[in-house]
Amino acid sequence: MTDTSRRAPRILARCAQLALAAAAVADAFRAVAVRDHRLHPTAASLHRSGVVSMIFLYVMTLATVLFLVWLVRSRSAAQELSPGAPVPSRGWTIGAWFIPVVNLFVPRRLVLDIGRASSPAWERKRGTTLVNLWWAAWVAHAAVLVVAGRLAPGSMAALVVAEALMLAAAVLLGLVIERVTGALPGRAS
Repeated sequence: MTDTSRRAPRILARCAQLALAAAAVADAFRAVAVRDHRLHPTAASLHRSGVVSMIFLYVMTLATVLFLVWLVRSRSAAQELSPGAPVPSRGWTIGAWFIPVVNLFVPRRLVLDIGRASSPAWERKRGTTLVNLWWAAWVAHAAVLVVAGRLAPGSMAALVVAEALMLAAAVLLGLVIERVTGALPGRAS
């Protein structure tokens, strides 16, 4: 393997981490702009919330694509390192994120399986705890959005909690990406 091919997944990991951070920040701005429009509906607030929402959509789409490409490449590298390890197929690695209800449970397991296959030291380095914390923050964020949207639309408290969970999930996912990428030896990553 060339030096460039060894660095490529690390570069991809950094790009995914950067895009995730940008998406989390854009989501905070989007949430504030949408709440402002709900409380004070004007043409200007509608335009502002629309523009910020579109920027968030573009950045989140980029972050999603980069994360899934990184995850599939990490899965392939982990499978090369541990041929007998239970790693998901490429299709399932991507598809599980888009199937309703399944996407609340299976992606966490997929990331754990990839992490375990990437390094025997995964459990000792508390990789499982990190993945669980990330997943809890992500699911809690989604739950707060759904519940607050039904019970208290426009609630500042719900907005703050949801955005804090989103930022926490983004930071924790960045750490998960770092942990998995770092667990792959130089020859495979």
